Parts: sequence; C-alpha cells; structure tokens
Amino acid sequence: MNNLYPLKFAPLFKDKIWGGQKAKTLFGLDFSPLPNCGEVWALSGYPGNESVVSNGFLQGNDLSELIEIYMEDLLGDKVFETYGHDFPLLIKVLDSNDWLSIQVHPDDELAAERHDGSGKTEMWYVIDAEPEAELISGFRSTITKEQYLEKLDAKALTSLLNYEKAVAGDVFYVPAGRVHALGPGLFIAEIQQSSDLTYRIYDYDRLDTAGKPRELHTDLALDALDFNFRPDIRTQYTPVLNQTVPLVQSPYFETGLLHFGTTVVKNYDDLDSFVILFCVAGKCSVQYPGGTESLKAGEVVLIPAGLEGNIALIPLAETKILEIFIP
Repeated sequence: MNNLYPLKFAPLFKDKIWGGQKAKTLFGLDFSPLPNCGEVWALSGYPGNESVVSNGFLQGNDLSELIEIYMEDLLGDKVFETYGHDFPLLIKVLDSNDWLSIQVHPDDELAAERHDGSGKTEMWYVIDAEPEAELISGFRSTITKEQYLEKLDAKALTSLLNYEKAVAGDVFYVPAGRVHALGPGLFIAEIQQSSDLTYRIYDYDRLDTAGKPRELHTDLALDALDFNFRPDIRTQYTPVLNQTVPLVQSPYFETGLLHFGTTVVKNYDDLDSFVILFCVAGKCSVQYPGGTESLKAGEVVLIPAGLEGNIALIPLAETKILEIFIP
C-alpha cells in the first residue's frame, strides 16, 4: 500500500501575549485575523492540533489519519513500535516580541505520572535575531532548592538565571528540567517532543487578555527543575556548505543543518524513520522517484519512511534546511 510521497502541511497559527509579526514579514505567512503570531505549528500530531496535508492526493487528511492508514510505511518500523499512533515530534516557529515566561518542562517520568503524557525536551535554532537579543537557559551556577525558593519569593529569580546573547545560526538544546525563556527579538525554529506541558514559574506579573495574572505552576515546577549548572548551553558546530552538519543528537530526535547552494542528493533508506525537512531560509525543489515538490522558508516536508530512493534537493536560492529524524 506504499504510494506515499513527500508530504506538505498547512501551518497552524497561535497568537500569544508575547507574539510578533515576523511569521508574516520574514516568511510571508498570512496569520490573519490573529493580531500577532507567537507560534507557527508547522507539523503537529498533537491532539486537537493535527496538521492537515496540503499537497497531493492525500490533501485534506490530517496526520493522525495518515498514521492510521500507513503506520510503519509513514513512521518507520522502529518508530511505530515505540510510539504507536502518536506522532512523536512537534515542529514550531516562535516569534518572541517580548520576554516569554520563565518556565520548565517535565521529563517523561514526571509527565506520565502527573499528566498521562510525555515530557518535553526541545531544541532551538535561531533563524533571526535582533541586535542584543538574549535568552535564558539554565542556572548560572548550581543552587539548592532552598536558594531557588528564597529568590522566587523575593521576586529576584532572574539573579540566579543564565542569560545568553543569541544570533542567527545559534543552536540551544533544552532538555526537560532546564529552566528557560526566550527574550524579545528572536525568531526561532523549535523541534520538540510532541507535548504541550509547560510549568510557568514567573511571568513578570503580566496580565492576560482578561486582565488577570497568568497562571503560575510554582509547586509543579519544583520537582521538575534541574538545579545544577550545565556547561553545554550553546551547541557548538562548524557550518559546511552543501553537506549536512549534525547539531543535536538526543534520545528523542536528531537534527542536522544542511546549508546548500548546489544540488544535494540524499538517501534516507537506512534510517528506519521518517525525515522532516524544515526550511529555515531560501527555497528549493525536492525531487523524488515519483515527482517533485517545492519547499520554501517556513515550510516542512515529511519524507515517509517507506519512500525509497534518492531525494534530490535543488536550490532555487541559497537554502538552509533542518533535517530531523528519530534515532
């Protein structure tokens, strides 16, 4: 039954209290009638937010329906055995026009115990950054739970946090348990486990659209937090033109960066996983044994695990793609 092809999806747009306009100005995405777009969900199997196919004969079917029909042919034998009918990743674009709340995500064990769900480990690739843009990742030194609570009660939590300047091309791996937040002026590609579990620790006393303080999860966050200093905040890599450079290798996903200006031929037959091509700059054609699809900045193409043969990526401008698969 394998008549699958590279699949494209309609984006889902989310307005946020901290969202901006860059999805429109940088990627040309029309998120009207929303006043802003804090998050673009480029590929999602998250319940109630399933991505819908926008190309080919499967147009109009959502990702959950595809998994029901194609199972291992879509996901790969190993992935389907591990995750069943749950698509394991969520691919987003984030536009932070203000500080996001300081937050932490639970790991798999805590998420299963409390929420019957999965944890949330993620990574950020900085697509664009305004001058002096910064983010929070981890604590600046190892602290105790008591020190943390003391500063939190005194509304001085930020004095304990590690601030990092961020520029285009930077990569940050954010495992579950690491306190974090994006600052204003950042346009980010986010690859994460398919989870929406967030414990909000501090939100600068902001009010929501109803004029009420946003909910905090102080007690829930306490057991999720890693209070240790971690030196591996920023991922080190050396870009190489026209070949994939590994960025993040985690138990949940592997991501590489392909920056190319000439045709690159890929073959994913040995992976036993679907592959997501997430275009973060430029545009290209994706040629496969059955035809051609287009791919431009802000779009993803899902290469089904059962689609065999060479994939030729032909740039129509200098292009950058994040390659993502399940290890």
